[in-house]
Amino acid sequence: MNRLIEGYRRFRQETWPQQRARFEELAARGQRPDTMIIACSDSRVDPQMIFSAGPGELFVVRNVANLVPPYMPDAAFHGTSAAVEFAVRVLGVARIVVMGHALCGGVSALIGGAPEGARDFVAGWISIAARARTVALRCDAPEAAQEAAEHEAIRISLENLMTFPWVAEAVRAGRLVLRGAHFGVATGRLVLLNPETGAFEPV
Repeated sequence: MNRLIEGYRRFRQETWPQQRARFEELAARGQRPDTMIIACSDSRVDPQMIFSAGPGELFVVRNVANLVPPYMPDAAFHGTSAAVEFAVRVLGVARIVVMGHALCGGVSALIGGAPEGARDFVAGWISIAARARTVALRCDAPEAAQEAAEHEAIRISLENLMTFPWVAEAVRAGRLVLRGAHFGVATGRLVLLNPETGAFEPV
């Protein structure tokens, strides 16, 4: 906890004075981000840092393996789906970016099985992207299999977003754009999914 407190103190001493007017404006007017990022919970992948975004610019939800489940409006708890609903129907974001990343532990668990201590919830959650495991198993090299599964998981999440009726309607009306992205932890490089070719291409 001491490290967190020290970080907060640096924020108050260095960042807060520079950003105070921005925070006060956000407090008075509310948030109006134009982009939602669905990213992985991995501590190495920070969307705000990667996109050089300031307070109020991105609406971010993070979960294991940056997955979006299909539309299921039932009585269960749907954290990611609730965030998508709020972003699209309340905030009116113009785009949703599903951003995966290299060396994703959730995708590794999908390919090789969830770790012993993470089977209460992780195993069921990553089954959303079961098709990605099939894609990975077609690859010869482990590195290629990992990346192929990471890319496929992004495609699956984008497909699942289109099962939300109000997402699909907004896309058809031109009010919302869905994009896929993949970040290289070791390289710092971002690739985007080309919706026409289905391939990931460098920015």
